[in-house]
Amino acid sequence: MNWNDRYAVDEYIYGTEPNAFLAEHAHLLTGPVLSLAEGEGRNAVFLAGLGLSVHGVDSSAVGLAKAQALAAARGVNIGTEVADLAEFVPAAGRYGAVVSIFAHLPGALRARLYPLLAQSLQPGGLVLLEAYSLDQLPRNTGGPKDADMLMSLDKVRQGFPGFEPVLLRELSRDVCEGSYHTGLASVVQFIGRKTA
Repeated sequence: MNWNDRYAVDEYIYGTEPNAFLAEHAHLLTGPVLSLAEGEGRNAVFLAGLGLSVHGVDSSAVGLAKAQALAAARGVNIGTEVADLAEFVPAAGRYGAVVSIFAHLPGALRARLYPLLAQSLQPGGLVLLEAYSLDQLPRNTGGPKDADMLMSLDKVRQGFPGFEPVLLRELSRDVCEGSYHTGLASVVQFIGRKTA
């Protein structure tokens, strides 16, 4: 999929309001925050509005340009970086939290990236993740049609072994996030605290 093409429309295709799971638990986060697959900026701009320093990473320059426009419209500052998550290396020990909202990655890429995310966190730092689960495959309410890219509780545990789960669950919930994520969806939600 070409994300530059998908984002090259006037509308914010995932909306301008933050992900509901992130908004509900944002009070747990400390900065700086690394936000993966930030896209058009809705989550980074929300977190910046709470006073957090945010660095949003995405492969789409078009999406991140819209993120900066949204930040300017809301009167906040966010950092953005165009990067392919298959090659991205976050700075070690820099972040208080890593946010991964619907950042669906192949298993091989997760195996490379997730240990780097763990290294990028300060002691006691949090990972906050929401992703579509395997039960989402038959639904047409968002997410990839590739089981390898969908998450499960076991995939989360394997991906973040040095973390204490603050919250780890799979559930169905109504997702209303722009034209591409709307309707009843099966998701995995994870908040983990770095212990090692």
